[in-house]
Parts: sequence; structure tokens; C-alpha cells
Amino acid sequence: MKEKQPRGVLVKPKERLSARQVQLIDEVSRELLQDPGIHCYNQEAAELFRGAGASVKEKGDGWLISIPDGVIERALDSAPAKITLGARNPDNILELDAFEPRVRFGSGSETNTWLEVEEKNGQTEIKKSRGNLERLCTAAHLADNLENLDFFIRCVNVQDPELKEENRDVNIFTSSLNNITKHVQGGLARLDALPDVIRLGEIVAGGKDAFHRAPVISFITCIAKSPLQIVKDTTEKHLAIARQGIPVVVSSSPMGGTTAPFDEFGMVAQINAEILASITLNQLAAPGAPVLYGSVPVRSRLDNLVDMYGAPEFIHYNQDCAQMARFYGIPCYSTAGVGDTTVPGIQATAEKMLTITGVPLAGAQYIHYAFGLLDRTSIFSPEQAILDNAHIGMVKAALTEPKISEDRKEKITRMVREVMSSKHQTYIYHLPQPSKEQVYVRYPLEDDKGALSAAHRKYREICAKDPQNLEAEIQEEIKAKIAGLLPQTWSQPGQWLK
Repeated sequence: MKEKQPRGVLVKPKERLSARQVQLIDEVSRELLQDPGIHCYNQEAAELFRGAGASVKEKGDGWLISIPDGVIERALDSAPAKITLGARNPDNILELDAFEPRVRFGSGSETNTWLEVEEKNGQTEIKKSRGNLERLCTAAHLADNLENLDFFIRCVNVQDPELKEENRDVNIFTSSLNNITKHVQGGLARLDALPDVIRLGEIVAGGKDAFHRAPVISFITCIAKSPLQIVKDTTEKHLAIARQGIPVVVSSSPMGGTTAPFDEFGMVAQINAEILASITLNQLAAPGAPVLYGSVPVRSRLDNLVDMYGAPEFIHYNQDCAQMARFYGIPCYSTAGVGDTTVPGIQATAEKMLTITGVPLAGAQYIHYAFGLLDRTSIFSPEQAILDNAHIGMVKAALTEPKISEDRKEKITRMVREVMSSKHQTYIYHLPQPSKEQVYVRYPLEDDKGALSAAHRKYREICAKDPQNLEAEIQEEIKAKIAGLLPQTWSQPGQWLK
């Protein structure tokens, strides 16, 4: 029986930093965590640091914490190098290993605007809508049918009038899980929603034990605010998640030139310090809890101070962070594939291809924001997601390791001799079978009307497919045990297109 191939592409990681440069970043990060230290606004976090031996002093409306090397080292020793992210379809389970540079790509960012293409009278028009639960269901269904997307982070900010703060989380996670068989990750709006979200995950996974062996959901928490601060509310959620033993990303997103140095050394040293402080807090709360090194460093546009994703410095920052995560033995959550422009087209493609070819070279295990994002992270376009899926497929093919090995030597020499002894002397009969190995003989979305038109047609084809919804009895159990679910949570994808 053929062994199942894990999702993602294994790369030989590019090491932008020398061993001494890695050491310098580590040294500066640790020095920063001692002086000036990190400003913490969460009392429980401050007490955890104090109990571990850190210096904790009151400052303003928070605490100034100086973290010794020994505290950081103990945290890094206890944080696991391997993390399992479950999925409804066992073939989609992700095994993240900090020392295996296997790259996966996923979606991300709760965008306020849903942008899609309309074709009327032979003309292509762009239509914008507000995000809602129906479009979230469609995004999850679309992601389930994009073969190069390995995990799902919701890419729509749901704005249904009936949705309240107290039932927001359960509706969002249910909409996602009901329409995708891949891993689902997201933030948590309210701490008191955590028990219901975990219960939802347990029902979908088939019980508590199955859920904790391979959790079908995980979380993102931005507890670090740049420069060098730990926030109050998100930290409360993070500590609760960590104590449940559920995988969680500690994400930091400084902007070079505003909330972090523009200089590469300064930027990477600061974000690394913020992530080290976050990982340390995670392990102080729950030693051995699964945690991801969440690096989202961007740079500022110096004319208007907004964040930029399609810039060369962005690649440098993210490659460096992936290397630092591997140095510490923590799986890396990284970033690539965002377009700074507002519409699909040449500029979006150039910006996206720059980062989705550059960042994965460093071997980050988990790359989000890679599908459908425009105008930085404020617009999601399903047609752009389909274009990105095609481009990422090409990048994955380009990233694969060379298949040159001793066991193939005889096969290659035999093939050449066979061709040379034939009348046709061509290798056309020795091409790989498309069903077994991807061969790009043409651009995947080639069309007489252009790639955007082809992407729109494929989007409509996917929306017309039956979604892989949860089984009826599981849906009924969720409705019986999870309060506050809205009817549109169970929407069928793309209803407005039919």
C-alpha cells in the first residue's frame, strides 16, 4: 500500500543569516528583554513572570518586566518541536516539525470587504460587498476545493446584524468547520466563548480524546504589541487556551519604520524578543503546551505610514524569522502572498509572487495570508484566491527537491539508451503521467478572455459543487449542545450566484 504523502512541500531551507548573525539576533533580543524589558498590562502574566524569577516593577497602568536568560531557556526547553493540527479529513492533518522545513500555505485575515468579478455584456466588472456568515461559508467551501491550500484561517469579517458579541465565535467556527475538511484556525473574540468552541471541536473530532490527539481547530493570539508590550485582554484568552493544551500561535506584527526599526537587524531583534517573551509566558502558564512562533513583520510606507507586504524588505524580515524559529526548535507561522493593490491584476500578481517565491525558501512550516488578499489585508477576492492557488501550485513545483539519487541511476540510463535506439528518438513516451505527477505544460488559468475571467468561471464551478458538510447527526448534536447559532451559519456556499 502506497504511503500517504504529507501535505506541503519539503524544501532545502535558504539560510539568509550566518550562524554568527543568528547568535547576534538572539543576544540582542535577550538583552532587550532585560533592558528596557517588556511592558505588561496583564496582572496574571506579570505574576507568572515574577514567580519564575523575573524582575517585575509597577509602571504606569502596568508592570515593567525584565526577563532573565534562565527563564527564557526553560521555556524553550519545554515548548514542543512537533505539533499536530487535526482536520475532518485525516488526509489533511498537518504534522508540524520545527526541524523539518515542510512548507504549507493557507488563508487568513478577517477582511471587511468581499470583492468578486461580474461579467455583464462581455464586460468584466468588480463588485464589492460586506462580509457575512454566508460569504464565510463560501470562503471555506472554496478553500476546501483549492488543492494548494493546506489550512483555513477565516478571511471574512462577518457583519451580520443578528450576530452578537456573545455568539460570534461559535457561529464563525461552525460556519468554517461545516464547509471545509482541512484544519481551521482563528482568533477568539470572547474568553467566555472558549468552552463552547472547544465543545464544538470535540463534537466534530469525535470526542475529547480524538480532539486532543489531533485538534481540528487551533487559535491565534496577538499578545505582543509592538514595541515590546504585552496586552491585557488577548493575554487572558491566550493563558486559558494554553492551559487547555490546544495549539496556539503567539503572533507579533511590528511595522518597520513606525512600531519597529526599519533596519533589518533592529526589526528582527525586536520581533524575536516579543515572540520569545510570548512563548515564555505560554510555557509558564502550561509547560509543554503546543505553541507556534508567529512572525508577521511588515514595513511601513514612509509616505502614508500604512503597512506594506509586497516589498523586498518583507521577504528579508520573514526569512530571518523562520531561521530564528528553527534555531529555537519552534514551528514557524509565517506570512506571504498579500497584495498591496486594491484589485486583481498585474500589480497584485507581481507583489504576491515576490513573497510566495521568497518567504517559503526559508522553510517556515505554516504560511498564512497566501490566498485572495488585496489592499494589504482589508479585501478578500475569491477570484484572486483561485489565481493565487494556481501560482502557489507553480511555486510548490519550483520548490521541490531534485530527484537525483542512486536508486534512479539505472532507470535514467536505461531510458536514454531506449530512446537513442528507437526510430523517433524522442522522450514523449517517457513523460510523467499527469495523474501521478504535476506537469505544467501551460499556465493553469489560460483563457481567451484572460486569467481573471478563467478564475471567475472556476469560482462559479466550485460554488456549484456540493459542499463537504458535516454529517446530519453531527449537525444536530451541535445545534443541541451549542447555543446561539444562527440559521445563516448553515448557509450553502455561493447562493447569491445561483
